[in-house]
Amino acid sequence: MQTREFIASLVAGGCAGMCVDLTLFPLDTIKTRMQSQQGFYRAGGFRGIYSGVPSAAIGSFPIAAAFFVTYDFTKSLLGAGGGMATPQVAPVTHMLAASLGEVVACLIRVPTEVVKQRTQASPSSSTYQMLLATLTEEGVRGLYRGFRSTVIREIPFSLVQVSLWEYLKALWSWKQGHTLYSWQAAVCGAFAGAVAAFVTTPLDVAKTRIMLAKAGTTTAGGNIPQVLYDVWRTTGLTGLFAGSVPRVIFISMGGFIFLGAYEKVHRTLL
Repeated sequence: MQTREFIASLVAGGCAGMCVDLTLFPLDTIKTRMQSQQGFYRAGGFRGIYSGVPSAAIGSFPIAAAFFVTYDFTKSLLGAGGGMATPQVAPVTHMLAASLGEVVACLIRVPTEVVKQRTQASPSSSTYQMLLATLTEEGVRGLYRGFRSTVIREIPFSLVQVSLWEYLKALWSWKQGHTLYSWQAAVCGAFAGAVAAFVTTPLDVAKTRIMLAKAGTTTAGGNIPQVLYDVWRTTGLTGLFAGSVPRVIFISMGGFIFLGAYEKVHRTLL
């Protein structure tokens, strides 16, 4: 990857991430409160819908930038030559690049997600107060609670979203005989995001429960199968897919903005 391409991926990814997180933040708050163990209204309902937004604002640019820089670098590295450069193997290349991109992005995403979600579920506390409380009670390790569950959620999500996005772009481009416009790439992103969001909702529920659980509890231990079983036992299939509607809307609209903005800025910079 050349320096110019690196900068384009960095800036385009960061700008796209900020556009989504700040525009659609209320939907994310609603989703978090629907998934919280205490229930939607006890977690704040529609009150303080922007609680935790400073954490999202600070983290959105570096998270998205880290993902796309890693994704584009890995994709260019794997596609530089050999068997991985053939069109037939392109989906595998996209999956590997997306998975690695998510692991790197989660190093930044998880601390911001922990503080953001805890503030969303406790609107009477500020982002700064929640950060201090987490560090005081659990130390830096507390900021990475749910790292494994986040990675386990993000990797299948990206495998579905990015692979489907790349496939739809290639198919649409082939049918019309030229490269897609930015809005067309955005439409592909919206559809891919909606599908990925729905199928990974149970993993998102487990991640939210683990991050919001009190330190020392069984849920806080991060045993994903156990958390999913507990949700199934107490609330059934409805609980496993709690928040799926706002999550699908958020990520579908987010996919339109995120992947569309990325394509537009990336092309402009190159």
